[in-house]
Amino acid sequence: MELSGSVTTCLSLPVHYLICQVGFEKKDTYDINSILSENGEVCWQAVTEHVCYLESDRSVDYIKSIRSLGPVCESVYLHFKSLTKEQFVIQYALWFHWTNCTELFLEVFDVLQHTQTTEVALGLMKLTSCLERALGDVYLLIGKDCPFLLRDLLASEQLAVVFGQAVMNVLRVFIGSPYGLNLRNVLWHGFASPEEIPAKYCAMLLFLTAGLGQLLQMYLLQNKCILVHRPYVIFISLEELDVFPDLNHEAISIAEELVNLSSFVLKTMIPFWMAALTAFKQSRYADCVILLLPQLEVGLRLLFTTANKCQNRLLTAESSALYTTFDEMLAKHLDNEEVNQLPSVLEEPAMASEFLWDFLSHQEGPRVRDRLSHGEIDLEAFPREVANQIVAFAITLLCRFSDEDMFAFKEHMVIKPLMNCASCYCSRFHPISRLKKQVLECMKSVHLWPELPTVPEEHVQTIKGLDGHTEASTSIFMISEILSQLQQYMPQICCSSDDPINNVLTERLLIELCDTRICTLYSPRPVLEVLVILRRISTQCHQVSEQVIASTKLRYKQWMSKTLRSRQRHNYLRMLSSMKFLSPMLRLILVLMTVELVNIHLVCKKNPSDYQQYLKFLKSVLQYTENLVTYTSPEKNKWDETLELTNKTLIKIKRISDRKLMLMQLTT
Repeated sequence: MELSGSVTTCLSLPVHYLICQVGFEKKDTYDINSILSENGEVCWQAVTEHVCYLESDRSVDYIKSIRSLGPVCESVYLHFKSLTKEQFVIQYALWFHWTNCTELFLEVFDVLQHTQTTEVALGLMKLTSCLERALGDVYLLIGKDCPFLLRDLLASEQLAVVFGQAVMNVLRVFIGSPYGLNLRNVLWHGFASPEEIPAKYCAMLLFLTAGLGQLLQMYLLQNKCILVHRPYVIFISLEELDVFPDLNHEAISIAEELVNLSSFVLKTMIPFWMAALTAFKQSRYADCVILLLPQLEVGLRLLFTTANKCQNRLLTAESSALYTTFDEMLAKHLDNEEVNQLPSVLEEPAMASEFLWDFLSHQEGPRVRDRLSHGEIDLEAFPREVANQIVAFAITLLCRFSDEDMFAFKEHMVIKPLMNCASCYCSRFHPISRLKKQVLECMKSVHLWPELPTVPEEHVQTIKGLDGHTEASTSIFMISEILSQLQQYMPQICCSSDDPINNVLTERLLIELCDTRICTLYSPRPVLEVLVILRRISTQCHQVSEQVIASTKLRYKQWMSKTLRSRQRHNYLRMLSSMKFLSPMLRLILVLMTVELVNIHLVCKKNPSDYQQYLKFLKSVLQYTENLVTYTSPEKNKWDETLELTNKTLIKIKRISDRKLMLMQLTT
């Protein structure tokens, strides 16, 4: 598709005027000593008096405030440029300790000395994210649940108590308010090019952060309290994020070529792309991703606005409207209920959308952009593995939208593996994918039961009622009957009419079912409702299995050491007997859940009455598994009750199956 090559800015005229012109209209020179005392303290009153207010409601007049603060920012900027690094450290380093990121703020000072526009923008993005995190820590001195959005945090009463409302209004002129400069958002959402962010605003925020540190120290001393920093989020299970092969220098060199050829990249944004790739080569992985994520957003916004014929939305929205951000671009419908055309212009729409949802949006995914932009991650420890995936994904998009010799690039021996990985990507953090993982982990746990150490069988058979003609045998028979009845809806390769509850066959069946590709995009509400219940059932089943394993090992050890009392021995043997029907029951539930999952798209075909009955049935199974967790806990050990409860649940399952209310039964 043909993309516009004439875009020179992504800032709308009013926003461009606000950021690039208003603060330069007053040509006054401002004496730094007016806002900086001899002992290096920020004179806040001299700063706050530059904030102007509307006569009508005494709210901040942002345009007048920016105009008035412009010369102040210039004075601060020139002041910093006049200092050596040693002088800056002596005078200011102490006042950055409250941020828990002192080194980062010292690096921003270094950047200001050279005035490289890309580095200034990067420094400002890192500064605002760390400042937000630190302000959240201050908020928690008084409040409980820290606001997620910066604008709500800056407008909170809690921060006004610590720093004063006038001080918070100064901050809101620069960040956090859509009516002000809003520097954080225009950068993190990819609207501003490097040339459009004045270095003096970065200098001013550095200055204000030091001033906040001085005010905070006074507050902490007066109130005799200590600022506690929340721990950083750590990416775990990095192997789950392993999608693309490791990138070498040749791949990055090709990416640098593609940046200049691809219509996915706005020409004004090329410096950001090149800086991101350079950062990757230099092992500055956090810097790489911070620079790259906004460029992915602006590139996709370019595709989105072109495909949906709303080119005006490529620009920053005004304060009264919303930005066109990832969330909207990944949605199924536009605000006007028309179908979003972005997926249709991507060669692999599911791949691109699922990858972005996985890495940026799904609650159980890494949520890389949120965590970076809100200062939740230790930038020094940002993992190469995550950066590698983001860069590799970006390369596939560059390649798809290259204007020249695209085929040659796609077939290159370094790029082709990336394109192949992209074309077969499946979501890893959608609730459907997480349920698959849960089921297989639970099955592995149950599969261990036969290998557990137990006492000889003749001891178990000495217990009254365990002679093979009891309710336990009835349970096993019912489980076998239900599975046999439902085999027609399952893959035939793993079915056996001779032994439908065979442990190995069940595991093979679950693996095959979980390998089935299920659409995860645009899951409707009924699907998500069912998934919540199925996942809770799976969690409870796994807990039951782990409890049984732990109890079995402990009791066997106690049996062998002859430390069990008579009642405990009897209860232990009841447990061993109960495992004979409990294992098939758990496997039955796992199979039913997984077959239902494979057919989950059919839930929307149910009429409202059947849907409610189906939900009621699933909730009854959930209640059964929750009760199992209680009965099989070390504190309870209620094995007779477990058997009775299991038989009642089996009758419910059989009834639902007979009425063909399960999703799998809608396929015929």
